[in-house]
Amino acid sequence: MTTAVLITGTSSGIGRAAALRLARRPDLTVYATARRTEAVADLADAGARTLALDVTDEESMGAAVAAVEAEHGAVGVLVNNAGYGEYGTVEETGLDGVRRQFETNVFGLARMTQLVLPGMRAAGAGRIVNVGSMGGRIVFPGGGYYHASKYAVEALTDALRFEVAPFGIRVSLVEPGLIRTSFGDTAAHTLAGSSAKDGPYAALTAAVDRQMAESYRSTALSAPPEAVARVIDHAATHPRPRIRYVVTPAAKALVHTRRLLGARVFDTYLKAQFRGGA
Repeated sequence: MTTAVLITGTSSGIGRAAALRLARRPDLTVYATARRTEAVADLADAGARTLALDVTDEESMGAAVAAVEAEHGAVGVLVNNAGYGEYGTVEETGLDGVRRQFETNVFGLARMTQLVLPGMRAAGAGRIVNVGSMGGRIVFPGGGYYHASKYAVEALTDALRFEVAPFGIRVSLVEPGLIRTSFGDTAAHTLAGSSAKDGPYAALTAAVDRQMAESYRSTALSAPPEAVARVIDHAATHPRPRIRYVVTPAAKALVHTRRLLGARVFDTYLKAQFRGGA
């Protein structure tokens, strides 16, 4: 496997923390990417190389992969991290925004994977680390379209892992819980714009917004992005990476509670959490 690590979405949050952590490893060459290279210029001071990369633009994606392959022959590790949350009720959320979200969270991830795989297959080795979410295993009201995009990442990752294993390529899925980044603010902003204050879902939207803000502020329920960066490091470099990594104790508890107790009990839990909105 080559030493080149290509990470999408490193301008902030999890991607930035992963780039900083992996750039400290002397055995790796880390390519930190963002739509605008000035947004990641400081990562070059930390030892990363920077590239412009927009996962919704075919030319941009192809150019970034070609640049890495020109120097290293193949991408050794692809970390598909770029993503964001488009929040709102299923009825009220504009589908143009939903399509933009899927372009980033799902189709961008899929296309980046397609672009690096020929080089990885030729090299007979490689790693693909997809950053999904606990939201690909459980669903909260007000986030149906975001969760749908992360469920799609789950399905693609499971299929991909089996398909590429014969070529020496390992695939892992990282499923963070609540991480203290700008994600929560972005989600709250889209949520606020999705529902009329006097509309049929106004009470639910207010309850979701309140619960989201409280949860992201809680150090018991959330974690810093460095917690996910440690897991990405393990998935990218360990000789035997795990198939799935659920990050944060709270996320593990929720995922297992939903799986063990079923939908009816989980719905009862949600009613208690979003009291006043249902």
